[in-house]
Parts: sequence; structure tokens; C-alpha cells
Amino acid sequence: MNLSSTRTINILIVEDDVFMQAILEEILSTSYLIEIRSNGMDALAYMQNGNIPDLVIADLNTPKLSGLELIQQVKVSDFFNSVPIIILSGEESSDKRIKCLDAGADDFVVKPFNPAELEARIRVVLRRMGKMSA
Repeated sequence: MNLSSTRTINILIVEDDVFMQAILEEILSTSYLIEIRSNGMDALAYMQNGNIPDLVIADLNTPKLSGLELIQQVKVSDFFNSVPIIILSGEESSDKRIKCLDAGADDFVVKPFNPAELEARIRVVLRRMGKMSA
């Protein structure tokens, strides 16, 4: 992985659990610029203030605006609808995964996750969006 090219990629993490925030920041901050919001409403406000991330990683069950509701809000926006979203969830429900993917999520990762697998899934989404080369 070419670190110099990824360090300019901004990832917005939407996660209310402080422990999980720390884990995600630890895993990703060496390769990416990380911004963390603890709920979907704060994440949406952050984006509406002109901060358009290259990727959003959102927990499915965040307060004020769930991951599914965040997907729906982002995908109806002319400004944000091309921002890829990866959903994280402790729920393994196939129904929830299908709802998120149908709403526009680019991937769905079940917690607990393998950090190397999450990073690989991030790279796949970023490559698909043309933000990273193979």
C-alpha cells in the first residue's frame, strides 16, 4: 500500500461507543485522516458544513440518526450521494444487511471484525470509487 497516497483520504467514523471509536482510530489513523462523530445527526451536520469525506464508516445503531437513516439521508443528497458508506454492526441479521445494502451502503461488516479485513474492505471501496489505485 502506498501510504503517501492514502494519508490524504478522509474517513468519517460515526460510532457512539468510545471504545470502538478508539479501536477504529488506532487501526486507521496511520493510513488515513480520521474524523469521528458519535451520532448520525452530528455526522450529517459535519458533512453539511462542507466537509465531504472520501468514505463514511458508520455503526448501524447510533443515537439520533441510525446508520440506516444516515445512508438514506446521504444518498438523497446531490452533494453527498457519491460518498461510499461501510456499515458496522454487532447484529448479524441478514435482513439488516439487506436493508442497508439496498439503501445504498457499499459494504456491511459485522462486529467483532478482523482489522485487516476491514482495511481490505476499505481499500476495495476506495479503489471502486477511483480514490486509490491497486
